[in-house]
Amino acid sequence: MGPWWVRDLLSPLGLLLLAPLCLLHPGASGQPHPTRGAPRETSSIRGVRGGSVELACGAQSAPLVVFWSFTPLGSLIPQPVAVASGGEFKVEASASALGAVSLRNSSLVLWELQEGARGHFLCQALHLASGQLHATSSSLALAVLVPVSKPQVRLSDPSPVEGASLVATCIVREGTEPVTFAWQHQAPRGPAEALMGVTKRLIQLDPVNRTHLGWYTCTAHNAVNQLSSDGAFLDVIYGPDNPVITVEPLGFTEEGFGASEREEVTLSCLAASNPPSLYVWLHDHTQVHAGPTYVIASAGRAHTGLYTCLARNSRLDTHTQTSVQLTIYYPPKGRPSCAVLPAPGALTLVCTWPGGLPAAQLQWAGPQGAGPTALSNVTWSYAASQLANSSAFTCTSRHPALALPMLCRITLWEPLRSPTCWTVGTVRDQFIMLSCEWPGGEPPAVLSWLDEQEQPLGSSSSSPAIYLLQAQEDLAGREFTCRGTHPLRAPDPLCRLRLEAPQLAVAEPQVSVLEGEEAWLGCALLGGLPPAQLLWLGPQRRQVEPGTLGFTLHSEGTQLSLSVQGADPARHGGTYQCIAQNALGNSSRSVLLEVLRYPAPPNVTISRLTYGRRRSEVQLQWAVRGPGNLTGFLVQRRASVPGLGVGAWETVAGDIEPESRGRRLGGLDPGVLYAFRVLALNHRTAGHPSEVKTPADPPFSAYAAVLGAAGAGMVVATVASLLVFQYAARHPDTFPCLGRLLVSRWVWKPNHSGGQDFLLTGQEGWESITLLSYFTLREQSHRYQGSRGGPETTPGTEPSPTTPGSDPAQESTEPPVNVTITVTATP
Repeated sequence: MGPWWVRDLLSPLGLLLLAPLCLLHPGASGQPHPTRGAPRETSSIRGVRGGSVELACGAQSAPLVVFWSFTPLGSLIPQPVAVASGGEFKVEASASALGAVSLRNSSLVLWELQEGARGHFLCQALHLASGQLHATSSSLALAVLVPVSKPQVRLSDPSPVEGASLVATCIVREGTEPVTFAWQHQAPRGPAEALMGVTKRLIQLDPVNRTHLGWYTCTAHNAVNQLSSDGAFLDVIYGPDNPVITVEPLGFTEEGFGASEREEVTLSCLAASNPPSLYVWLHDHTQVHAGPTYVIASAGRAHTGLYTCLARNSRLDTHTQTSVQLTIYYPPKGRPSCAVLPAPGALTLVCTWPGGLPAAQLQWAGPQGAGPTALSNVTWSYAASQLANSSAFTCTSRHPALALPMLCRITLWEPLRSPTCWTVGTVRDQFIMLSCEWPGGEPPAVLSWLDEQEQPLGSSSSSPAIYLLQAQEDLAGREFTCRGTHPLRAPDPLCRLRLEAPQLAVAEPQVSVLEGEEAWLGCALLGGLPPAQLLWLGPQRRQVEPGTLGFTLHSEGTQLSLSVQGADPARHGGTYQCIAQNALGNSSRSVLLEVLRYPAPPNVTISRLTYGRRRSEVQLQWAVRGPGNLTGFLVQRRASVPGLGVGAWETVAGDIEPESRGRRLGGLDPGVLYAFRVLALNHRTAGHPSEVKTPADPPFSAYAAVLGAAGAGMVVATVASLLVFQYAARHPDTFPCLGRLLVSRWVWKPNHSGGQDFLLTGQEGWESITLLSYFTLREQSHRYQGSRGGPETTPGTEPSPTTPGSDPAQESTEPPVNVTITVTATP
């Protein structure tokens, strides 16, 4: 560490005592007094902000004590920085304004150099030589350089209009002077180019034109570094210039451009502008397209005209325009047409193909060679006597726009067969329309109508020929003739018509059907011209229209049939009329429809009507009395509510099979009194209602069981007693007393029915008594229950139908027990 006095100097108190000896301070007069050993020259050192610099303290050997001080620019008062002795050093806290300070031997090292380190540094050192202390000092002037920051280009107007003035500035936030600048310009579709001779911070463009449009970049550099800015885009607004129109495929005419029909024609328009121009195409002052290119996929004659391209700058709202004339060369529309016009004793061939640019060239050719030629329309006359059937003629059409000529051929031929004629009545039969037809032929035949005196009616015409007559009754029986004329047919064919009033006939004047069946009424038209209209009138003298409920009209040729479905005596019975009418009159025939009812069914009586357990259902049985056909039954009920009176009859069960004689009916209200009746049905004919009955309460079911059990017990006891008697009679030794009694009075013998009888002998003679009894427990039980209402079944179900006239209570499923007792007594 060194002698003790060195350690005392390194103490804080020693530093304070050493400072007055080492620092220059102002005297009384304000002038500095150098200390002993003050430096005589100053060295200059340069550093960069944020970098590092090392300040050396002389070239002598390592000093005992080193003291560094700093005097900022513009100040005369030094500030302590650091002190070191041996391997130890101490940095003043305020030295952080210079950067990161450290000592390496006697040198002062500044890291992360700050601009505040710009000034004079003084190094004072104590050296020990030959046992004596020597003081030395070094003065260093530190210059701190600042790199240039990234430049930024600022335009006075980013989007100037062409012709305006513009200033571009390269802004640098910091950097040690001197700073120099360089500018570059890059067009949107070109490489970057340096602006030669421009080294200033500002450039002025006056006036601005469209060549100045693009990206501008400036570069700033000083002694430390060089940086370039990001590009700034200068958007120069200009235009639109006058449009330039091009046409493809290229073809010129005296007036402008030309193209052939059916070609694809492309019209392009270009007008320099920023922003790009908006284009509108006009055809003869009518807008046809929006956009720079207008394509006509298949050019036609309608595309000929003046085409104008309008260019508009949306930013400046300025317009320019250019027009061109487009002419489409085209042949006539469609194909050439050929016709033959008949004339008395001759005919004329006509070939036409109008239109086109230029007009088409037409020429006829026939069996005798070439004929006349003309533009757009050419005719050729021929005498009828020189023509034969199937003569062919050709018209050749040529046009510059066509690669091949177009042909039109015509063949002369007479119509087949002869004219046909007919007549119909117009609406409401106010007129009679005579029609005649003779189709085909080349040229077409000429038709004309003639009256009975062969006088023409109206003018002649091609097929069909129509003539209207005022409808009158005196036209009946008159004859009219249609005459056809054709140059290749002789003599003229004829067709005749005779007008007649209609005539009718019916299939049957009287038709009888049963109620509910289908009736057919037939009517046929026997004659009449014009054709008559058939219709049916019902019994109410109203026309039967198609779709009328219950009626169907069937039309077949001259017949009209009327079908009546579900015949009802009240609605459908009566006289129907079939009417035929045309413009000359009408005719009618009557048909009587008789709808017969079915015979009345037999009468019905209610044999049983009892409530169920909860009075919500009843068990109904009935019987049929008297002869008659049956198709079913109908059950009706009527409710009586206290305070509301008696209600109307309502049907509670329909479509009951004719074999049924009973029905269980549910859905009753226990608080309502009901009355029931039954009606027999024969199809739609209902018989007389049965008597009206109200349900009775059900019987107590235990009573029938007791009687049944008692009857069964009696039968069992009787049979057992008879068996015992029989056994005793046959075996008297087993029961001697009973045997003697029975043997003396009874004789066992077979009877004529195959059984055996007991013969009782007495003093009065013989008497024979034969008893045949049938006892069936279930039969007695059923008989008793039938008299009290019968057993109850499950609610909501119906008993199986029984045979008409039979009582379900008399049926039994168990075999009977037969006991035969024969008693014979003789006097």
